[in-house]
Amino acid sequence: QVRLVESGGGLVQTGGSLRLSCTASGRISWYTMAWFRQSPGKEREFVAAHGWGSRTYSADSVKGRFDISRDSDKKTIHLQMNNLTPEDTAVYYCAAGPDSGTQLVRYNYWGQGTQVTVSS
Repeated sequence: QVRLVESGGGLVQTGGSLRLSCTASGRISWYTMAWFRQSPGKEREFVAAHGWGSRTYSADSVKGRFDISRDSDKKTIHLQMNNLTPEDTAVYYCAAGPDSGTQLVRYNYWGQGTQVTVSS
């Protein structure tokens, strides 16, 4: 059974950095892993993904600022977040699934989320 656990969230000032991590248990070596985020009153949105052949892609809102990576054991992903702004404040969720893409329905497994708050 696949389980995902996020860590690394916290409070930072505008312009600061955070590094999120997600550790998985279960057999997910062939799965795409991704990060989503959700702010109060908004829909959960795609942030970045690490898929087949180490292909990575990210949302336009975070390109050039956020980088996703995956450890060699395939069970841990990270999201390095730089130059943070208050608009990045959200609960960040780790996800995994057998396919790929930016849609929520493409992912079967989800973590509990970790809060990221960026102050002005």
